[in-house]
Amino acid sequence: MSKGLKGTFASAQLSFQLPPCQLINQTVSLEKEGCPSCHPVETTICSGHCITKDPVIKIPFSNVYQHVCTYRDLSYKTFELPDCPPGVDPTVTYPVALSCHCGRCAMDTSDCTFESLQPDFCMNDIPFYY
Repeated sequence: MSKGLKGTFASAQLSFQLPPCQLINQTVSLEKEGCPSCHPVETTICSGHCITKDPVIKIPFSNVYQHVCTYRDLSYKTFELPDCPPGVDPTVTYPVALSCHCGRCAMDTSDCTFESLQPDFCMNDIPFYY
């Protein structure tokens, strides 16, 4: 077997060792402008590996879509933040994944960036200097 084929075969083997696209439990931080603190809640999200490919020959103006692990079905839950001052609606809505699949990233429900903020990130934890 040539070196190139060995590398391709090894790469394919490694991809099958990564966790597949699936539901996982995740703690996320809920926050809202005007409320002083974040509140962690447990929810389900989609996470894992999707097989994808990048064409060797790039054709101008052609669309290449990389598949990502994303929601197939989801519902929403609401939560009332406990420390909101009077006049601020304490209700926050967050998604709960019901099923996942490998598909195009839907920017309305998913973070499609290469390196995003972690789900438990809280803006209130960042010091703000005037």
